Amino acid sequence: MSSRHFKLPIGESGEDALAMARRCVLAGGRLARERFRQPTEVGVKGRGNIVTETDLAIESRIAALLAREFPNHVLLSEESHAHTSADEGWTWVLDPLDGTRNYASGIPFFCTNLALSHDGEPVIAATYDPVHRELFSAVKGQGAWVNDEPIHASNQPSLQASVLGIDMGYSDVRGAYMLKLLQGLWPGMQSVRIPGSAALGLAYAACGRFDLFVHNYLFPWDVTAGILLVREAGGAITDRDGNPVSIESEGVIAGGPMVHADFLRLAAGSPWRDGEAKQEEM
Repeated sequence: MSSRHFKLPIGESGEDALAMARRCVLAGGRLARERFRQPTEVGVKGRGNIVTETDLAIESRIAALLAREFPNHVLLSEESHAHTSADEGWTWVLDPLDGTRNYASGIPFFCTNLALSHDGEPVIAATYDPVHRELFSAVKGQGAWVNDEPIHASNQPSLQASVLGIDMGYSDVRGAYMLKLLQGLWPGMQSVRIPGSAALGLAYAACGRFDLFVHNYLFPWDVTAGILLVREAGGAITDRDGNPVSIESEGVIAGGPMVHADFLRLAAGSPWRDGEAKQEEM
């Protein structure tokens, strides 16, 4: 779908899809902020992988808003709509609370993450960090912003000159491969950061706070918004083999074009690509 020819869908209230995406993540973020560091029930989905009452409440609120405004669209969401296909038509892709482990531990780094895709291609992104009140958004072919200020990916020339963001994910196997990768690259970068939120990691790559962000275990709700943010900010984003990324990619390399290319060169032959498939881990 050409960015010059598609029109943003209009909701039942007359708001376009970008305005609705922003409204949804702001509503979700407010709820997360209100409940932050309050007593909450925590369910365990796997080692380090948890869900809280707030995840479910945000998902329910945003799902209701989207169903009312766009009744012909479908929803792919982490907690209750995880098996929806996003290959055809208009699909909203939602992570109600990305960084749940941070959130439950009182660490102020988490977000509500929402994207709209058409036939599997992201066209709208909205990622809201309610603690810092930063709204990252993008529209295909129109640019990317944080709180309405244009953002741009890093122009660092090399990994050696860069801040590298990574995340371990929920796979022990892939986390171990990531550590082996870092061991092989260290100390060939300025520093390493582990944010604990893939969505914010990609948003930070889009605006150059991370020169590069690398993750080895992702799902569509983690990555769909970030793909568009990085692209529209002039960055490079591929899968972990350097191939074109999709919302189904299990790993990503995202950041400034020059450091992205340098990372691919330096990481060639690294074992980090050899992690088991998701279905074998779950």
